[in-house]
Amino acid sequence: MPATKNKVRIIGGEWRSRIITFPSQADLRPTPDRVRETLFNWLGQDMTGKRCLDLFAGSGALGFEAASRGARRVVMVERDPAAWQALQANAALLAATTVELKRADALEFLRADDGCYDVVFLDPPFRADYLAQVLPVLGPRLAAAALVHVEAPAAPALPPGWEIWRNGRAGAVTHQLLKWTGHDA
Repeated sequence: MPATKNKVRIIGGEWRSRIITFPSQADLRPTPDRVRETLFNWLGQDMTGKRCLDLFAGSGALGFEAASRGARRVVMVERDPAAWQALQANAALLAATTVELKRADALEFLRADDGCYDVVFLDPPFRADYLAQVLPVLGPRLAAAALVHVEAPAAPALPPGWEIWRNGRAGAVTHQLLKWTGHDA
């Protein structure tokens, strides 16, 4: 079932086929089913024990998908009040005990956070240039074998220390799975 207006279906794990809802907003576009299926095939279907960060959570589709598949910790960061309230409602509906919601600006959160993550989801508003700001400061928050999923209208220019591990395209959206090689330096 494809995403319908203001609803998206979790496609795998404990909450498979459960529906989450989100507010109507111009910059809020949930990751399509096809992209999520590809992403979780790349990551492996089982996220057991993984620490995940959904930095521009929006609808929460990626973070809830990771939690549904057994992630030990999923931090969802969202600054928009309506989207954040929807995330709270969905977390309560799913009894998502491994999900932590943070109402904050993504860059401010990264500067203050001292967490370490195995998987990071980056799907910022397309009209903003967040990726160029986030990627250079994200490295210290990553575990040695961490992967970062990026969605954007075009493949982003990568700063030093990053490499593309996998990539794809779905309609007008590119998506890449990045590795940070800065740990090797």
